[in-house]
Amino acid sequence: MPIICRHEIVGEVTEVGSKVEKVKVGDKVGVGCMVGACHSCDSCANDLENYCPKLILTYNGIYYDGTITYGGYSDSMVANERYVVRIPDGMPLDSAAPLLCAGITVYSPLKYFGLGEPGKHIGIVGLGGLGHVAVKFAKALGSKVTVISTSPSKKAEALEHLGADSFLVSRDQDELQAAMGTFDGIIDTVSATHPIMPLLGLLKSHGKLIMVGAPCEPLEVPAFSLIVGRKTMAGSGIGGMKETQEMIDFAAKHNIKADIEVISMDYVNKAMERLEQADVRYRFVIDIGNTLAATKPSS
Repeated sequence: MPIICRHEIVGEVTEVGSKVEKVKVGDKVGVGCMVGACHSCDSCANDLENYCPKLILTYNGIYYDGTITYGGYSDSMVANERYVVRIPDGMPLDSAAPLLCAGITVYSPLKYFGLGEPGKHIGIVGLGGLGHVAVKFAKALGSKVTVISTSPSKKAEALEHLGADSFLVSRDQDELQAAMGTFDGIIDTVSATHPIMPLLGLLKSHGKLIMVGAPCEPLEVPAFSLIVGRKTMAGSGIGGMKETQEMIDFAAKHNIKADIEVISMDYVNKAMERLEQADVRYRFVIDIGNTLAATKPSS
């Protein structure tokens, strides 16, 4: 402390430096999870700033000049143009905002591991903030998508609203058994501790289980589950700036938006209570601009 938190920030450019070429005043832009890196390592050279060992996070990181970075709860921010994403014309800023973290977190592994391709059968574990946009991206990329969830109540949402092809209740042993060996890949978005071995069993030979959720407790992974079928278990974290721009452009082209509820700043504490109760579909977005306008003294 003190800390001004949050990433996934969108807004309008109000001023640019004399050397800025990427954006101009009036442009709609966004800033995701990072605002700096070393720019000299192999990761940075290959447009993978997200894996730079000197990555500077958008909030509560230490910037180049030694100051602490402030996040999206600020009333304004300054960013290096390398870390600014252009929001395409016609794309709503509010529903685009969560894509700057949640969107790239699922888009990047779908592309890198070759899962987002026509004819591939992909499982999405968890239907929350990450999972719901993973379904949308995987479908837009041409994959057959099955949502894997512990909650049977989410079936209608997955199939009718999000457009998944099928739904699998992970606690139903009969459903699991029937689906064994049928998935080319699985994107696991769950951050709670959960069994991994049944998910590995769902994969075909050479199938890939990609972790993007981050459980606090270590996961148990029996080696034999990987050896049989030469399966891969890997992780993936957000994406570089080039790929993040690619993701936003793809989302705009295919009308992919995060499902959101827009709130004012004075509703944040209530939103946190609802978040703990899983009472959100699927992201809260805080309207800082209108909150400031509403609290500005009249002249």
